[in-house]
Amino acid sequence: MTQSVIDLYEALRSAPDDTTRAKLIAEAFERLDERYPHLKDAATQGHVRESELRLQKEIEQVRKEIEQLRADLQLQIEQVRSELKTDIEQLRGQIATELEQLRGKVATDIEQLRGQIEIDIERLRGDIARFKIDLLKWLVPLMFAQIAAIAALVKLL
Repeated sequence: MTQSVIDLYEALRSAPDDTTRAKLIAEAFERLDERYPHLKDAATQGHVRESELRLQKEIEQVRKEIEQLRADLQLQIEQVRSELKTDIEQLRGQIATELEQLRGKVATDIEQLRGQIEIDIERLRGDIARFKIDLLKWLVPLMFAQIAAIAALVKLL
């Protein structure tokens, strides 16, 4: 490479006019582009710094958006919690009302059953008393018949 730079210098110095010098410089640039084609894509410190600043700005914007989303989500979570608390309280009220209604109905049913059971018990007591009387109707004559039979047997003996 050093030789080619020296050759370029010598060619420029010995060039007869500016047009020839300009042509030599253009050819040198063309050879440089052919030899190092990736030089066009090479980033300078300025390009890197500019990209870095742009990325930092975008990162800050994304951070702000994330914080905003986080705040929005927190607000939505609090709203949902509030709605859930309200719904839970409403359900508790409904359940308490339904429980009271059921307790009332059960108490009414129990009272009806007690009344029916008391009626059945009284009916059974009446039936037992009648059976008792019927039994006595049969037992008393039978006892007298036994006494008479025993007396007749005693006379026969």
